[in-house]
Amino acid sequence: MKIVSYNVNGIRAALTKGLLDWLQQSEADIVCFQEIKATEDQIPVEAFQQIGFKYCYFFSAQKKGYSGVGIISKHEPLQVVKGTGIAHMDDEGRNIRADFNGFSVMSLYLPSGTNTDRLDHKFEYMRLFQNYISNLRIEIPNLIIGGDYNICHQAIDIHDPIRNATVSGFLPEERAWLDGFLKTGFIDTFRHFVKEPHNYSWWSYRANARVNNKGWRIDYLLATENLENKLLGAHIHPDAVHSDHCPVSLRILN
Repeated sequence: MKIVSYNVNGIRAALTKGLLDWLQQSEADIVCFQEIKATEDQIPVEAFQQIGFKYCYFFSAQKKGYSGVGIISKHEPLQVVKGTGIAHMDDEGRNIRADFNGFSVMSLYLPSGTNTDRLDHKFEYMRLFQNYISNLRIEIPNLIIGGDYNICHQAIDIHDPIRNATVSGFLPEERAWLDGFLKTGFIDTFRHFVKEPHNYSWWSYRANARVNNKGWRIDYLLATENLENKLLGAHIHPDAVHSDHCPVSLRILN
């Protein structure tokens, strides 16, 4: 089974740039979307269903044209949970989870910290999210969290770690949080298989950053450690150019 996570930076815009063609060729079974920037009634669900993703679920932000997550699947989930039940987290449509036989998949869009207020919001979200996941894992031990974490974990995950050391997304406190989150029992599935540098999932639209591969790896598929023996491979797909991000993928035994 192949799971993909993709911050599409506006799902309707991505569809005009060939997203459906890429999905058809990707051989994905389950796709997690972030930053859909649309209400559920604005998303052409039929287009996904026509290429095999019969089961489509979206969770939009209260603010129109902002944030939002989704999961589309070729396999029917046992249940789908929109949000976390915590209003502070759910107003911006940042979490959706689909439970399947033997494992669950969550799509996560963690806030960015573009200014002081948003950075405070990001840290509060991170604190609440970690607590939420710790409790959830009692009920759901086999969990894969795909999403835009808006954090580079290590220096290898960013093109210029020295100049970006004081920029949100690579702050010591953010990196320490992600490191601690992983140590609660998650595997960074890409790094589990790929140790080489210069593998990124987001590039600024400015200064030809993507052409010059001056990027950040902020999109992850994290899997609970008890799924380790089912992990078959993980990849980043910079060939997909429907967004300022690119998809990341994971193959698992089902």
